[in-house]
Amino acid sequence: MVIDDSKTIRRTAETLLKKEGCDVVTATDGFEALSKITDHQPSIIFVDIMMPRLDGYQTCALIKNNRVFRTTPVVMLSSKDGLFDKARGRIVGSEQYLTKPFTRDELLGAIRRHVDDSERST
Repeated sequence: MVIDDSKTIRRTAETLLKKEGCDVVTATDGFEALSKITDHQPSIIFVDIMMPRLDGYQTCALIKNNRVFRTTPVVMLSSKDGLFDKARGRIVGSEQYLTKPFTRDELLGAIRRHVDDSERST
C-alpha cells in the first residue's frame, strides 16, 4: 500500500512496484488508507509523513495499535531527512524511513527487508 497526498508520488511508486510484480493499493491520505487496509491486508505500507487531515505519524500509530495490523511493516516517506523526523517515525512504530525522491532500489530494498517472499503485495 502506498499512502501519499501527491498523485505523482503515488503513481511513481505504483508503477515501479507493479513492474516488479507487486499488487499495489493506493490511498490519498490516512483516512482513506485506514478504510482500505482491512479489505486489502497489505504486506507492507509506505506512508508519507506530511498529509492533510491525518498525517503519516498518526496513520502509522493507528495501524500499529491495531492488533491485526501491528506486525505489518510501515515505511515512512518524507522529503525531510532530519534526525527528529526519523526518531519520531520509530517512536510511532515504523520499520524504516525513506527520503523522497526515493529510488526503485530503495522501494524494492524495503520490501525485500521487511516482507517474506510468500506475501509480496503492497
